[in-house]
Amino acid sequence: MNLFSLLQARNATGKPVRVALIGAGKFGSMFLAQVPHVPGLDVTAIVDLDPQRAKDACKTVGWDEALIAATAFTSDAAKAMSADVEVVIEATGNPAAGIRHARAAIAAGKHIVMVNVEADVLAGPLLAQEARKAGVVYSLAYGDQPALTAEMVDWARATGFRVVAAGKGTKYLPAYHDVTPEGVWQHYGLTAAAAQSAGMNPQMFNSFLDGTKSAIEMAAIANATGLGVPGDGLLFPPCGVDDLPHVLRPREAGGILEKAGMVEVVSSLERDGRPVFRDLRWGVYVVLEAPNDYAADCFRQYGLKTDASGRYAAMYKPYHLIGLELNISVLSAALRKESTGQPLGFRGDVVAVAKRNLRSGEMLDGEGGYTVWGRLMPAATSLQLGALPIGLAHRVRLTRDIVHGAVVRWSDVAIEPNDETVKVRKAMEAAFSG
Repeated sequence: MNLFSLLQARNATGKPVRVALIGAGKFGSMFLAQVPHVPGLDVTAIVDLDPQRAKDACKTVGWDEALIAATAFTSDAAKAMSADVEVVIEATGNPAAGIRHARAAIAAGKHIVMVNVEADVLAGPLLAQEARKAGVVYSLAYGDQPALTAEMVDWARATGFRVVAAGKGTKYLPAYHDVTPEGVWQHYGLTAAAAQSAGMNPQMFNSFLDGTKSAIEMAAIANATGLGVPGDGLLFPPCGVDDLPHVLRPREAGGILEKAGMVEVVSSLERDGRPVFRDLRWGVYVVLEAPNDYAADCFRQYGLKTDASGRYAAMYKPYHLIGLELNISVLSAALRKESTGQPLGFRGDVVAVAKRNLRSGEMLDGEGGYTVWGRLMPAATSLQLGALPIGLAHRVRLTRDIVHGAVVRWSDVAIEPNDETVKVRKAMEAAFSG
C-alpha cells in the first residue's frame, strides 16, 4: 500500500531505483512504456540480441530522444549487470538464457525479477534458494498471472480462509493441444500479416493457445504456494465467474477437483465452441471455503457468489496488465526487499507431449512449436516417469519414435549431460525432489 510513497522518499535522496532489462519483446516493451511516467525509476541498460530493435521498441512506446540517449543498449548481459543497477528483469522467454541470466544477477548481488516463467518452472526453486543465500530477492513478475494468483492465495490464507482452488482463465478447446504456429492466428481472429505488424511471435502465442503456457503458469503457482497439481493434468473446465465456487470444489462436494487445494485453469469456451457466460479469459481467481457458519453467513450478506451450500465462494480479478504492472515487482524488491511470489518447493512440473507421431531423428522445437506441447503433472510423477521437461525440449533430437499424445522422456532424446541448463535442472531435482 505504500510503494509509491517509498519511491518518492527514495527519489528525494537523489538515488533512483536503477534497473537493467533483458529482453525487449512484448512484455518488456509494456514495462518500458510505463518507465517515463514513474519518477525515481531508471532503466539504465536494455539488453537484447538486437540492440537496435530494443531502441526501436523504446521509440514505439513513447520514449523521447533524451531518455533513449541516456540508456545503454547492448547485447552483453554481463556488462549490463556489472553496472550500478539494483534490479535485473529477465524477460527473454528462453529457459536456458533465463537460468544463465538469473544466476549471473544473483552472483552480482542484484535482485532478479523473473518474467521468464519457462525458466522458473524448469529450475526456479533452486534459483530462489540461491538468491536467498546471497541476500537478494528472486521474484515472479507482477502483472503476469502467476504472481497475481499467488497474491490472491496469500490474501485468502492471511485472512483465515482455506484455499480450495486457484488459477486463471484462458481460451481452451481440447483440439488446441495439436495446433502449430502455422495455424495459430486463425484462433486469435488475426491474419498472419496483422500479427507480424504488431510484432507478435507465432510460436510464443501458440504456446498460450496449445495449453503449454497455462501448464507452466500453474506449475509456477503450485511451486510458489504449495497448492496441489491435478494428477491427470489440467481439466480446463468451461466456467464463468459466477460458477467458480460451484465447479471448483472437491468432487466429494459436487465439484471437479480431486481434492481441495489445487491449481486449475478455466476455459472461456464451452466444449462446443460457444462462449462461456461471464468468462474469466483474462483474469485470475481463488476459491475459498468459509471456516465456520458465521463466515458463510457473511459471504451471503455481502453478496459473494457461492455454491449452493454457501460454504464455498470465489474472489477474482478480471484482467491482468502484463508488463504495465511490472513495476510492483521491481519496487517491492528494491524498496521492501520482498518478492511478489517465488518458488518455495517443487510441486508441479511441465513435461513434453507429442503433438503428432514423431520419428526418431526429428528435432524437438519446444514450447508452442510443431512437435510438442507442455502438460502439467505433479513433480513426483514427472520424476518417476523420467519425463522430459518442456523447458529442455528445445533443439534436442529424438532417439526413438514417439506416438501422438505420449510423454517424451529423457531416455527418448539425445541430451548433452554437460550442458549447463541440464546440470542446473538436475541439481534442482536433487535438492527438491524430497
